[in-house]
Amino acid sequence: MKKEVNAPSRLAVAYFRVSSKEQEKEGFSIQAQQRLLRAYAVGQQIHILQEFEDVETAKRAGRTQFSEMVRFLKKTPACRTILVEKTDRLYRNLKDYVILDELDLDTHFVKENVILTPESRSSEKFMHGIKVLMAKNYIDNLSEETRKGMQEKAEEGIWPTRCPLGYRNVVGAAGKKTIEPDESAEIVARMFEWYATGKYSLLVVTRKAQEAGLVFRKSKADVPKATVHKILRNRLYSGDFDWKGQTYRGVHTPIVTRELWERVQRVMDSRDAKNNRKVKYDFAFSGLIRCGHCGCALVGELKKKRYLYYHCTGYKGKCPEKFTREEVLEECFTDILRGIKIDDEVLTLVSTALLASQKDQRKFHDAAIARLQAEYSKLQNRINRAYDDKLDGLIDALTFSQKSEQWRSEQERILRAIAEHQQANRSYMEEGVLLMELSNRAVELFEKQEPSEKRRLLDFVVSNCTWAHGKLTVEFRQPFGILAVTNEAWRKQKAVGGVSNGLSEKWLPEAVSTRFRFH
Repeated sequence: MKKEVNAPSRLAVAYFRVSSKEQEKEGFSIQAQQRLLRAYAVGQQIHILQEFEDVETAKRAGRTQFSEMVRFLKKTPACRTILVEKTDRLYRNLKDYVILDELDLDTHFVKENVILTPESRSSEKFMHGIKVLMAKNYIDNLSEETRKGMQEKAEEGIWPTRCPLGYRNVVGAAGKKTIEPDESAEIVARMFEWYATGKYSLLVVTRKAQEAGLVFRKSKADVPKATVHKILRNRLYSGDFDWKGQTYRGVHTPIVTRELWERVQRVMDSRDAKNNRKVKYDFAFSGLIRCGHCGCALVGELKKKRYLYYHCTGYKGKCPEKFTREEVLEECFTDILRGIKIDDEVLTLVSTALLASQKDQRKFHDAAIARLQAEYSKLQNRINRAYDDKLDGLIDALTFSQKSEQWRSEQERILRAIAEHQQANRSYMEEGVLLMELSNRAVELFEKQEPSEKRRLLDFVVSNCTWAHGKLTVEFRQPFGILAVTNEAWRKQKAVGGVSNGLSEKWLPEAVSTRFRFH
């Protein structure tokens, strides 16, 4: 293992984590990590002061021991070393990385044969930062099984997640979680009846529901108009429900009839049609930027049928921010997009990090495919044995038909899962390349597009934009934030001739802020 400084501290903590049953099967168990790190500590003459382990499942999320480890390191200055199996065991997101980076620790990624220290070269820190992003993607992959389970429940007519007001989550007769009407169901039904008459506005229905005692479950606070609107639009109350763009026939007890629900939708649609006004002009930045003084939205307005200005809505009262020409905002956004154009040296490091990370991804998907193929073969063997038993008269034809149908259905699910892993293997590198291409062409695309396309591009790259005193402040979405910070640091150091050893001497500045201001 390559060391970048003198021998690390003799005192260390060890951190272990698994996040799914699949990892237990594929050799990522807590016990396997413990054996690896303890043996490594003995070989490196490192004394492990304390061990921390987190086991995340569908029923128990969160990482309490990670937080305990951070507290321990903060109050134990003599211990400045962490031992961990590899990157995706330690970090789930950039926030985790920032928390540990501020402690100036030596981190040993034993399986990856890497030691990261405060004195590590900036290029190595950059590549490690890219791996942190890829670790987030890796963890997202591990949650696919949960999403598949929810989809399967929806296809069976079972509402797959937490229920809205009017229902409660319960365990059904078959042992599966489902929903049933609760004590507030009667109020919800009356809300639909009130609104369906067309005599009451949404605000009046809200007040009547509050007077009847409709409150949130935990806070016991009165429900606002926005919640009432969601309830009246929610198909779940009619016995059907919408999930991932499709409508399913539910097995739960409806609170209102389908006819009543449809009548409420017609009333609501007709009122929306009356309230909606046609927009004569397409303003690229309306609603995208908030006023830095009062938090209200900036909206576009055409002056003298020629000049496009943006101003604060003043919804919260008179605002000191002056009107701003659209050309000024467009120039600011163009400067922002220049910040994510990747320099050649940065591009080389990103490509290298992507290739290294793709190997980890491929190992994960290949291991998952091998496990799924083994399960498929096991089921096929069961079908073959059952068929022989049927021929020998050991089981009857009906039993064989029922069992074989169940096993073949499971085989179809396995084939779908294999196809998804194979597709993920193919698209992983392609997505990384497309992101880099978008970063390099963002300015060119922005300058050539119509207002609606400019808005779509900005929505993809930035968020939380504010304007105050003639300055635009934005927050980049990831991974564009990492690219912007690294590019900025690299360019500053290049200007003073300080990039001979890498991109920047500090990976991610204080607080790892991805907020930028432009005049």
